[in-house]
Amino acid sequence: MDKEHLRQCIIDKIEQNVELALAAAKSAHEAAIDEETQPDNKYDTLALESSYIAQGHANRAQQLKKALDVYKKLEIQSFAPYEPFYLTALVGIEYEDGRLRQLFLGPEAGGLKVDCDGENVVVITPGSPLCSALLGKQVGDVVSSGRATDKEFEIISVC
Repeated sequence: MDKEHLRQCIIDKIEQNVELALAAAKSAHEAAIDEETQPDNKYDTLALESSYIAQGHANRAQQLKKALDVYKKLEIQSFAPYEPFYLTALVGIEYEDGRLRQLFLGPEAGGLKVDCDGENVVVITPGSPLCSALLGKQVGDVVSSGRATDKEFEIISVC
């Protein structure tokens, strides 16, 4: 898979998520200021709860905008199978049960799932145990993210 194209797919997905978060924030804000949600007594907290929800969505939109800026400036690197890989690597792993997974080691937007040309790719970041376990590895290494309940997997491809 072309990683520049994958980067654009990630950017597109983040832009969609920004729009959704902003729309949700606007909707919650409107609910917070609506006449029908104004408190009738001290126990009526619907307007207050709506304002908290609006703020949460606005904060999420800001986080996504930051991630968007990072991905727009991100320089993609290529990695050979025999060398250790780091951020911007696209890694294919195979679990013990034969399941395959594509992971993009990104600087932001951990957990983002992207469908790029029919391939499902999950973005993972250095703050996650899985990404930490992968950084510096190479094709052929068998890895576990460190917890006793985690399954092992083999790194089968990298670019």
